[in-house]
Amino acid sequence: MLNGAAQLEFNRQEVERAYDRWAPVYDLVFGPVFGRGRETAIAATNRMGGRVLEVGVGTGISLPKYALNVCVYGVDISERMLRKAQQRVDELQLKNVEGLAVMDAEHLEFPDRSFDVVMAQYVVTACPNPEACLDEFARVLKSGGELILLSRVSADKGVRQVIEKGLMPVTTRLGFRTEFAWSRYTDWVEAADRSHGMRFVERRPVPPFGHFSLIRFRKT
Repeated sequence: MLNGAAQLEFNRQEVERAYDRWAPVYDLVFGPVFGRGRETAIAATNRMGGRVLEVGVGTGISLPKYALNVCVYGVDISERMLRKAQQRVDELQLKNVEGLAVMDAEHLEFPDRSFDVVMAQYVVTACPNPEACLDEFARVLKSGGELILLSRVSADKGVRQVIEKGLMPVTTRLGFRTEFAWSRYTDWVEAADRSHGMRFVERRPVPPFGHFSLIRFRKT
């Protein structure tokens, strides 16, 4: 359940419309800004290898950076984003991209234990029900596989928390939330350990601004 300011209207249709609007300029606006973090997440994914699900694949900006022996399936809520991703796959002849599909991260259309890695960049804070997304990521992950996230992590208390909650009316219209504290990840993995065998592996700060992290969980 969303709490505090996150109880504002923030649903699938709002997110879909927001990212449809972002599609024409996404690479220009977010490509350079999140480049370092993206490279860190893809390097971690390439080390794992196997079959990878990238949730929130967007315009496919990450797809050319996967190792050739990694088989990637990309999903996104925005059809306009995926059209640009498909264009990128076709132009660069990315043979290791298994497929692209419009899909809701809270309701992934894959069987249990389908992927060696689930990778989601800046997705959790764009989900109306983040814990439901995380549960789905864990469900489709094979035993021994990893959930690799890039995510903004907000403050649990203090002035920064107040500011981040205050920004929520603006950022929800842009398609993401500023309020998602580390305690929500730790609460989730405690429950997911019992239901899915998920364990925390690593949290590492990544650029920009020191508010983002590479987060890894493993399914035991």
